Parts: sequence; C-alpha cells; structure tokens
Amino acid sequence: MRQYIYLLILMGCSGLLTAQNNAIVYKIDALRCEHLDRPLGIDEPNPRLSWQIKSDRAGIKQKAYQLIVGTDSMQVASGHGDNWESEKISGSKMLVKYSGSPLVGHTKYFWRVTAWDNNDAISSSSVESFETGMMDKGWKGSWISDAHDINYLPAPYFRKEIRLAKKVKVARAYIAAAGLYELSLNGAKVGNHQLDPMYTRFDRRTLYVTHDVTNMLNEGENAIGVILGNGWYNHQPLAVWDFHNAPWRNRPTFCIDLEVEYVDGTKETFVSERDWKTSSGGIVYNNIYTGEHFDANQQQSGWDIAGFDDSSWDEVRYRSVPSANIVSQQLVPIRLNKAYKPIAVTKIDSKTWLFDFGQNMAGITKLNVAGEKGITLTIKHGERLDTAGRLDLSNIDVYYRGDKQKEPFQTDVVILSDREDVEFMPKFNYKGFRYVEITSSDDIELSEENLTAFFMHSDVRSIGSVNTSSSLVNSLWKVTNNAYLSNLYGYPTDCPQREKNGWTGDGHLAIESALYNFDGITVYEKWLADHRDEQQPNGVLPDIIPTGGWGYGTANGLDWTSTIAIIPWEVYQFYGDSRLLEKCYDNIKRYVDYVDRISPSGLTKFGRGDWVPVKTTSNLELTSSVYFYADANILASAAKLFGRDADFEKYNALRNKIRDAINAKFLDKDRGIYAEGSQTELSVPLYWDVVPDEMKEKVASNLNQSVEKSDFHLDVGVLGAKALLNALTENGYEQSAYKVAVQDSYPSWGWWVVNGATTLLENWDLQAKRDISDNHMMFGEIGGWFFKSIGGILPDPQRPGFEHILLKPIFPDELSESEVKFESPYGEIITSWKKKNGNVNLIVHIPANSSATFYPPQNVERIATAELNSGRHEFNLKLR
Repeated sequence: MRQYIYLLILMGCSGLLTAQNNAIVYKIDALRCEHLDRPLGIDEPNPRLSWQIKSDRAGIKQKAYQLIVGTDSMQVASGHGDNWESEKISGSKMLVKYSGSPLVGHTKYFWRVTAWDNNDAISSSSVESFETGMMDKGWKGSWISDAHDINYLPAPYFRKEIRLAKKVKVARAYIAAAGLYELSLNGAKVGNHQLDPMYTRFDRRTLYVTHDVTNMLNEGENAIGVILGNGWYNHQPLAVWDFHNAPWRNRPTFCIDLEVEYVDGTKETFVSERDWKTSSGGIVYNNIYTGEHFDANQQQSGWDIAGFDDSSWDEVRYRSVPSANIVSQQLVPIRLNKAYKPIAVTKIDSKTWLFDFGQNMAGITKLNVAGEKGITLTIKHGERLDTAGRLDLSNIDVYYRGDKQKEPFQTDVVILSDREDVEFMPKFNYKGFRYVEITSSDDIELSEENLTAFFMHSDVRSIGSVNTSSSLVNSLWKVTNNAYLSNLYGYPTDCPQREKNGWTGDGHLAIESALYNFDGITVYEKWLADHRDEQQPNGVLPDIIPTGGWGYGTANGLDWTSTIAIIPWEVYQFYGDSRLLEKCYDNIKRYVDYVDRISPSGLTKFGRGDWVPVKTTSNLELTSSVYFYADANILASAAKLFGRDADFEKYNALRNKIRDAINAKFLDKDRGIYAEGSQTELSVPLYWDVVPDEMKEKVASNLNQSVEKSDFHLDVGVLGAKALLNALTENGYEQSAYKVAVQDSYPSWGWWVVNGATTLLENWDLQAKRDISDNHMMFGEIGGWFFKSIGGILPDPQRPGFEHILLKPIFPDELSESEVKFESPYGEIITSWKKKNGNVNLIVHIPANSSATFYPPQNVERIATAELNSGRHEFNLKLR
C-alpha cells in the first residue's frame, strides 16, 4: 500500500479575539438592499437586507445580529432607528426581510447591522442606505406623446422649461415609458443607463426608473428633454416573430415626475403635462431589431437647453396609461461596459471600409467623422465575412422580413451635415457583431480613430473566475462569459443579432453558468415576473418571453418552458433566497397541473427535444418526460419548504409516478440503457436523478463507454450538453468528463475555440447551413461545469446559498494546476491546487459564517471526508 499524506492547516488557530479586545476580529461588509447597492426607487414594502462577514481568522460564525433602520443617518450610526430596531436575534442569517414600521414612498432610509460572533465579539457595519420610490403615493404627471401613429418613423422629442426659485437640496426624476427613453437636463444625458426601461409585457407591466438629478439642476432656468424610442413597444419592421402584431403596440409614450426639495425644506414637483412641446430631430428612424438612422441636418442644436426657441414645436397629447401596473425597475441596468478599437481596418474601395474589432460582442458603435453635407454613411454590423472579405449577414438576417433596402438589418445610417464633425452613437438599438462595414455615398477616408465599438449588456457584477494551466479551459471560460453577457439585456436572450428573443430553454440551460460567474439575481427576478405575466390561465407558457404573441405553439413544452420551475429553484440554491421561488410557486403549480392533465400516464411528448444535436436524434418522449419529472420534483420540494403539506403529498406522489413511468417504458434493466442509448438518452436521466439507485452504476458505465467509443467527442444537442459532463462527473467518470470538455477537434466546445470563436456558437458544425449564430448561449453549461468540477464548489440543497458548501474538486490527469474563485452570498470561496511529484497540494478558502464538507476525488489515495469551518485549509494529497 502506497503511503499518502493528509495535512490540514487552519490559519489563525491561536484563538479568536473577543469583545473585550480592541483588535478587529471581523467586519460586516457588502450591505445590499434587494440585492442592489444603495438602490433608488424601491417599491417593495418589505425589502431584503443582506450582508457578509469578512475575517482572516478561522472558524468565525455569526451567533446573533441586530438591524437598525431609520431616516436619520446620524441616529442610525449611533445605534438607534425610528423605523426599526430589531431585537438581538439569534442565528447566522445574513439575508433578512425588513420588518419595521411601514415604509413611506419617496423617502431615504439608512440602515446598519450589528453582529455577535461565536465568541461574543461584536462588530457593527457602516451605515448604508436605500430609497423608496412611488409605492402608494401615485403619479402626478400625465402620460403624453405626440400626435403621430405607429407608422411614423422619426423619433419624438419633448421639452419643458422650469424655473427653480431656490437652491436645490435633493432632486429625483421618476420616469416611466412605454418604449424606450433618453432623459436629459440642461443639455446633459441623465445617468449612464442604456435602453431604459427594460422590455416587458407592456400592457401588463410597465417599468419606471428613478434618477438622482440633484447635481444637474440650477437655481433659475432649467430645461427637461426626453427622446422616445420604439424599442419592443412599437416594432415597425416585419419579422417571423410577429412583434409588429403585439397587442400593446402603439406610438411610444412617457410620464415623468421631477421632485425637487429645496435647502429650506420646501418641495416642488414638475410633471409631464400638456404644457410640454414636441417635435422631431436627428433620429429619423429607430428600431431595436434593425438599426437607427440619424440625419445630422435635422438635429436641432440646443433643443434641451433653457432659452431654446420652441415656438415652432407642436403641442403634446394625452395618452392612456399603457398598463395598470406601473412598477419600479429594480435590476442592474444596461450599460456600456468596454470600449474596443479596431484591430484592423481594411479599405475595400474608395467608398467602403471594413473594421475588425477582434471580438464578437453585443452592443453599439460610435462614429466620429467629418465630411461634406449630405454624404450618407451606411454602417453595417455582422459577425462573419464572405470569401471576398466583405461583411456577410446571411447567417443572421434569415428571419427578418422587412425592406432590406430602406430598413437594412443590423445597420445604422448617418447623413452628414455641414458641421465640422458628426458624432453618432445609437440610443435605441443594439447589434451582435465583430465586424463593421461602412459604405459612403461619396469617396471618404476613414481610420481606426473614426469608429469605436462598445460591449453593452446588463451590468451584472462579476463574481467568478477560472484560471488553470490549460489555455483551452481558460479560453472556454472566457468565451462562455462573452456569450452570456452578449445575451443579457434585462432578460437572457438566445442571440444578440438574428432574434434577440428570450428563449426559455437557452435561459435555464445556462443558469448555473450564469450564477457562478455573475451576480444576476435581479435580472432573473425580472424575467420570471415576465413569465408570470405571459402565463395563460391554464398554465401554458410561450417559449419566448416576453412575446408579442408568438410562441404558444405545439412544441413550447417542458424542455424549454421549465424555466418557470428550474430558474427559481437554482436562484434559491445559489442565494439561499426563497422569494422568487415563493412568487412563482402558484405558477409552477398551474404549469405542472396542465402537463399532468394532458399527460395522465406520466409520460409526455410536449417539448422540442434535444435541439441541434451533432448527429443522433434522441427520444422526445423520454427527454420531455424527464423535464416533467424535474418540474414536479422542484414543486414537491418547494411545497415542503413552504410547509404546504397537502401539496407536498400530491406532488411527491406525482414525481414518483412520472419517474416510475419513465423507467417502465424506457429503461432496459438488463442492458442498463434508456431508449436507444444515445449520449443524451443516458445522461439526461442520470443528471435529473431519474435512474433507480441500483441501476446508476450500470447506466453511467454505458454512458462512459459511449464517450470512449466516440473518442471523447460529443454527440448531443442542448439537453445532452447540459447533462453529459455532470452525469459523468457525479458518477465516478470525472476523467472522461474532462476529456470531453477539453476536446479540441470536431465536434466539441474546444473545436469552436481553436477555430477562432470568441463567443459560443449555435451549431457544433462550422459548415452548417441553418442554426448558425456565432453568439449563442444555449450550449453554455461548460462555463458552470468548471466551477462544479475543477473547482468542486457546489451548494448544499439542505443549506442553500452556500451557507454550507459541498467541495468536490476533481484533479484531471491532463491538468497540472487550477484556481477557481466564486463569491457566494457568504463571501469568496477559493479552491486552488497544484500537482507536483505525484502529489496534489490543495488550498481551500471558506468564507466566515460558512462551512464545507470536503469529498476527496477518486484519483487520490482514499481518505475520509473532512468537515471544514471558515478559514484557510490546506491538503497534501497523494495521487493514485
């Protein structure tokens, strides 16, 4: 028997400092309200307050806490609050629902946390804040627009001058819109958001945004300006998704309340009313799907500055409220996140230039150019070049049914004026692209200085990283994140160019990759609200959400629209926050009950199947029924969590019935295969825990043999891509899983990377003729799998939110070192390991107030599992 060494080092074992010591044992940090930093416009009457405990010492555990909330920051800092002074509450919770006196709208609240650790050391946080929005106060402004109809192309501009008689102390702008808006004060854009408000089912939920405009107003004369864009509200060009037939479609409209508090304590509100004026301007066409056209000759200079002559402008008109549900937009905004200069600029001819930005992305470009009046520049965006080196849109314009001459796809049009320079950056559109081709109506000279690209997306905070000795692993992690961010615009999309649709399947297939890498809970809470808005009374969901009506077809079934159950459950696992699951509980019930009614045997063919497989088609009834089981399983688990005993009994019986029906029809117990034994047909039942315990070893062995026979190549579509690596890893075949993950010949994820992909693709086959977007997220599980396998960081379903961590790292033979980091709600978890001379040195960091169970992988000399408290832990393990 070979000897091995097991060494566990707990840093800081000399003991914890207590409250009697002056030294700091731990600090309370990362205070957030509703998972946001210092949010404005909170409408939630019982907002969630969360924090972290950070310490370099081992074993720190929160024993009790107290929350103070009030409207006086100094009073809160001293330990008193006029809204809530909780008792000293025993427990380790760091996510607490506000339970003080009722919150009042348009009010800033300050809050603070005091905690006691397991040695009675006391620590208090700094004072943080959140601010309520409209709540029950109601709007003073009116909904206004211009007199044009849905077919009018130029964007409407609106202005109003106001006079402030005193010095401003605090000012807030509350603006709601159906469509998109850009708000300006005294000639300057308000805030740094893009494409506000987010896309919703406009006739059922309309969002408003709160802006702090205190420093943008002057004592004396001021001007308010608003430009409205069509967005998804007034979709003018035709596409197969029927956006133009949306039941809410109308000319964009808005409502604004500008609330000003003066230094003397008096208040004044300026609102949208019929005393505003409207006209057109430089934006002569805009569409979220196709592009934006700008005529610099029609831009009215100074239109949003006080003193502008608006005597020729028109009167506005009242509009009906788009929906009865005007709610605060409480999610991270879309922003410009990274600027790119071209890596190459090619002159095609005297009028045509091609810009290569070296990165496929979603976003917009900014043009700075000078030229003769009337010159028209056509700025076309795409992700592929043809054999002649020209931009090729044929892989992404296939579903566009508009006039490609008048309204070209993914194309901005700029008409120059006689001004020295024209700067153009679209306000109400985005594209998916790597290359930009500019064609001029006359000869023109351009260079890299004329065009800048901006990667734009929901500005979710990065919380995960993967850095290994494998350049391919590192690249796969990066391209996965590039694809994910390219497809995050207030909801997860399938692709940023061809469709921009919130395909449900793409959303849940990539959910773990999303939540390991980014703090995205607010985006998913918004998107699941869209689900609730779109759900039919019988429980059916469309497979794109939001939708103007398309997607309630015959295949919008379980493998796609299980988002209603899977995403709330995964958010609960990652955050330990059950609010989204609770809000969706009745919707999950209606959905599961519907499928139960149409599938009384427990088996169903309701679904799309294993979309875009390499070559082998898997059994639709098997995969759809497994997702039916997954939904019923989540529902039963949620019923137990929320104490709904009758529901638990009902849905526990249903999940068992579905599981038994699947195994009765599809499992060949003698051979240990499901259906015909494809990689998808074996991995999906394993991953979703449908396989009987006594059969798992045999089924997993057959799956492993299948990937060995394919020389560790994939033969799956989207459902198999989600399940395959996990099914292998969880059943003792982690070495095979890794070989599949890092395969670099066709078909594999790595095949894309070695062929130059900077985002994930839609099809394994680079020569495919359909389903060929080059920026897609439906195969995105690979990015999350690295955290679960090489990093070995998994949530414990019994103590979710990483209160307790399941540590199951793998040490692939081909990999020599790895460092994986993940900032959980409790703080940063790190697993770092290196191999040397047949040993693995593993270092683990567990955040304060958390704990973990370490499970050694199979390729080390066997040792017992280890229970770990917070702190730094080191293992020296002998490889087999």
